[in-house]
Amino acid sequence: MLRLTDIKLPLNHQDADLTQAVLSKLACSAQHLKQVSVFKRGFDARNKHDIQLIYTLDIEVDDHETLLAQFANDPHVRISPDTRYKFVGQAPKGLTQRPVVIGLGPCGLFAGLLLAQMGFKPIILDRGKEVRERTKDTFGFWRKKPLNPESNVQFGEGGAGTFSDGKLYSQVKDRKHYGRKVLTEFVDAGAPDEIMYVSKPHIGTFKLVAMVERMRAQITALGGEVRFSTRVDDVHIENGQLIGLSLSTGERLDCQHAVLAVGHSARDTFKMLYDRNVYIEAKPFSVGFRIEHEQSMIDECRFGPSAGHPILGAADYKLVHHCKSGRAVYSFCMCPGGTVVAAASEEGRVVTNGMSQYSRHERNANSAIVVGIEPEKDFPGHPLAGIELQRKLEEQAYALGGSNYDAPAQLIGDFLNGKPSSELGDVKPSYTPGVKLTDLSEVLPDYAISAIREAIPAFDKQIKGFAKADGLLTGVETRTSSPISIKRGADYQSVNVQGLYPAGEGAGYAGGILSAGIDGIKVAEAVALSMLENSELDIH
Repeated sequence: MLRLTDIKLPLNHQDADLTQAVLSKLACSAQHLKQVSVFKRGFDARNKHDIQLIYTLDIEVDDHETLLAQFANDPHVRISPDTRYKFVGQAPKGLTQRPVVIGLGPCGLFAGLLLAQMGFKPIILDRGKEVRERTKDTFGFWRKKPLNPESNVQFGEGGAGTFSDGKLYSQVKDRKHYGRKVLTEFVDAGAPDEIMYVSKPHIGTFKLVAMVERMRAQITALGGEVRFSTRVDDVHIENGQLIGLSLSTGERLDCQHAVLAVGHSARDTFKMLYDRNVYIEAKPFSVGFRIEHEQSMIDECRFGPSAGHPILGAADYKLVHHCKSGRAVYSFCMCPGGTVVAAASEEGRVVTNGMSQYSRHERNANSAIVVGIEPEKDFPGHPLAGIELQRKLEEQAYALGGSNYDAPAQLIGDFLNGKPSSELGDVKPSYTPGVKLTDLSEVLPDYAISAIREAIPAFDKQIKGFAKADGLLTGVETRTSSPISIKRGADYQSVNVQGLYPAGEGAGYAGGILSAGIDGIKVAEAVALSMLENSELDIH
């Protein structure tokens, strides 16, 4: 197979035009062309009056060697790479040791799945509930029922990614095509086939729920075990080697290989690990607000007369502004046609996040507008100081919103002018339980407020209407990424605890569903290789 890249066609081209573009590119006749398949499809909307689709194609021809020689100097004609996943080994019969995976978010899910597919029969522990019970708890909280600290947007089967836009793209370098393995498993579990080829695939919450269940069923069918409502309360370490775990159920579980995939909100787990001298460092993260506009405005600005085209879907954006102070403000986790959601996992604190369904048909677009902060400058001292800063800001948001889990909100125009808001404009808040209009300058540090006030007018130059007076800001966004990093070595194990494998977003090694899934695969491979080495059997 040959891989052709950068094949450009108009947005409204016909199917036959794709084949013709291949024939024109290769200067060959149709009789020599056996097959054309789309590997990737993106678009270039820089000129919104002439939007182009950009294809990467895999083709089969009679004599590809001749064509390769003919196009030897053309970087857009190459042999198609082999993107099939290859297991690093299989568990030997009679192996009594079982690896443990802590957490069943995207990272833990793929770590557990890969270990199960290799025959290691993992035990997977999640402090939350199975995904459908967790969904009931989460939607109940949004309808003003009590918060369940162990079953919410952050905790439970599927992790925080379940209640998100379901984005499946990443900037992670992926020379071994692990991302292809993630997408393939998702399709096998019921995701739309298009996630394999569109440039910015997404799934949405409702589809993710059923997919996660099917993947869990595959793990258990392969001999794995999944335990819900089971929190790891302690780790047992002897001479720098993990030897066991104490569980919230009262059980002591012996293990020498544990994948730590707890997510970025497992603050009590981070404290426990720190107390057990597992090496942890503070790392940068970001804080800010959710911003909402009408999706139709974003579509018109990005796509012009092509707004609403089914191939383009709801428009997204990615923005960054470098402030005079040296700080960076940027958009994060943009959710086209979505909602702002209550993402608290601790009582007496308010946290926001964004979510979309697969259709992306809700009225508003939302994203986080956040300011990068640094340990040395903004929360120096203790490695867990970032967690305390997050909690402080979330407590302030809770109080400012009325101490009932309503979120504090402010119109963009009022925020820029430094005055409290008293009534809504055209943009209606999507956050539930509800919002309380107020002055958001009281909920973030002054340096963050001034940076966001500088950035929003700058963003308006890129997206006309971004600074419109009746757009809405809702606070606070604090869970952009983990505030800590649990350092690991080249073997993926903790730098000072053998057998403990920090992984995914919570440990500081991922940022989103796809990158977390990829990290789960990498760590599962490392666990498998270690267990095979310890068993003194050949890898096959």
